[in-house]
Amino acid sequence: MRDPTIARNYADVLVELARRASDLDGWGGMIDEVAAAIQSDVRLSRFLESPRVSAERKNEIIAQAFADRLPRPFVRFLQALIAHRRQHLVAEIALAYHAIVDEVQNRVHASVTVAREPDARLSHDIGTQLSRVLGKTVVPHFVVRPDILGGTIVRVGDTVMDGSVRRRLNTMRARMLGIGH
Repeated sequence: MRDPTIARNYADVLVELARRASDLDGWGGMIDEVAAAIQSDVRLSRFLESPRVSAERKNEIIAQAFADRLPRPFVRFLQALIAHRRQHLVAEIALAYHAIVDEVQNRVHASVTVAREPDARLSHDIGTQLSRVLGKTVVPHFVVRPDILGGTIVRVGDTVMDGSVRRRLNTMRARMLGIGH
């Protein structure tokens, strides 16, 4: 089995544990924190990957480190990863976890390119309009690119909706010059 499939399987288990705890967002934050700690702390990463340290010893230390900070089922989940030598997949599991939660909550993420930084109201309006058009809750992530002149370019997965002023001007120019007929 390939790593993305394995990560997805572990993420499915983590989602089920989070559902039982009625805290999908909280558990997402916890797996993100663990992934960030492993990625940013070289000593932690080396410790978890070291073949010289037994899985039992790693699990003892994980239990001691997180016993009072994380729910017991979450700690046991981490220990299962270590026991099965899957600790290197924590970052992939975190990504898969969030993808599953997005599916469950009928939510998509959109990259929204705008000419200038939107204010809170415009951000809200764009998110609301996109949610209406796509039939899902849209979480917009804004990118500012003054070269589009105005309007928006929205990317959701492989779908691109280009409503930029630059595209409209190029289309008008092409029509006026008779290009593309």
